[in-house]
Amino acid sequence: MPMITIRFVTPSQRPELPPRIAALAARLSAEILGKDPEVTAVLVEPAEPENWFVAGKRPTDGGLSAFWLDIKITAGTNTRAETAAFVKAAHAEMQTLLGPVHEESYVHVHATDGDAYGYGGRTQNARWAAAHPG
Repeated sequence: MPMITIRFVTPSQRPELPPRIAALAARLSAEILGKDPEVTAVLVEPAEPENWFVAGKRPTDGGLSAFWLDIKITAGTNTRAETAAFVKAAHAEMQTLLGPVHEESYVHVHATDGDAYGYGGRTQNARWAAAHPG
């Protein structure tokens, strides 16, 4: 049940990208992190090229795209190897979608305590406890 937020910028507008980026993020979270696509939420936010800076310069001025992918998962549900594989795959596949990306494009996996995270008014630990009584 991850919540995934992706901000991105490209040298030219490409309105076809948000649904493709959302599908990519949901697929990778399922395939690599084992997250249930039925409870995966994705927010894709195109950014204005004039507002994205790396080291004081706009990546788009150099013909580059850039992105920030932020995913929140419950702590203890994935190994370091799975997390590393997700970061690597997300970066590579975002580059495939966006074209050349600035090196300073980020994937951030938040492994959040199950008592501090949930949906539908219930924490993840409460959901786990209800599914595993006794």
